[in-house]
Amino acid sequence: MSEPVLIERTGDIVVWTLNNPEARNPVSDAETVDALEHAVSAANADPSVRVAILTGAGTAFSSGGNIKHMRDRTGMFGGAPAELRQGYRHGIQRIPKALYHCEIPTIAAVNGPAIGAGCDLALMCDMRIAADTAIFAESFAKVGIIPGDGGAWLLPRAVGMARASEMAFTGESIDAATALDWGLVSTVVAPDALLDAAHTLAARVAANPPHVLRMTKKLLREGQWQSLESLLELSAALQAIAHQTDDHHEAVSAMLERRAPEFTGR
Repeated sequence: MSEPVLIERTGDIVVWTLNNPEARNPVSDAETVDALEHAVSAANADPSVRVAILTGAGTAFSSGGNIKHMRDRTGMFGGAPAELRQGYRHGIQRIPKALYHCEIPTIAAVNGPAIGAGCDLALMCDMRIAADTAIFAESFAKVGIIPGDGGAWLLPRAVGMARASEMAFTGESIDAATALDWGLVSTVVAPDALLDAAHTLAARVAANPPHVLRMTKKLLREGQWQSLESLLELSAALQAIAHQTDDHHEAVSAMLERRAPEFTGR
């Protein structure tokens, strides 16, 4: 069996590629859940990694849940209701938890259809760019189930409640141009330019101090639910750390000397 997620490192950028193109890259299989969770853990533990790009092999980004397994009631879709609940909690729901706690910025490079949990997988990333052939569908209602992987939390934060409701209640897809208009993605490019565009964005992010990137992401995450007062306290604490880093001093010196900075992650 081939690796469910291919991992390719280029400098300080890592690319995670869902690698089951024949089945259109479903994410409900245990091997894929394990591989994505491991990829995030490895990135969190490696301070030399600054940005991750998530994409799919073949023509699809991800078809979401494995429909054949749903039909056959196997894998995480098998068993009595109590077993199904545990199948979700200890299966696919590990992916949004892992990506939410991924310490480095993440970019979804959506190369094709992102359907159901595949749409939600793109939403789990911090930034999203799409090929103009991509489509997005919060399509759980079409197969008689609900968003079981956090889509009801993720989608309204990306496109607002009214548009999220339209997508979830109809289950219908939107094209890349609509996704751009609604703010679900920030950029749409030709398919053959997608990975180059993702790497260009990743390089723009990775040009900044790695510790600052991780702390800034932490603040953005915490700001989704903390009060302003609590976030200001956390910001002050993290800022005190940032001011003591070599990279901060290098950034200030480089700006004053009108030269490009060289960050070391210290």
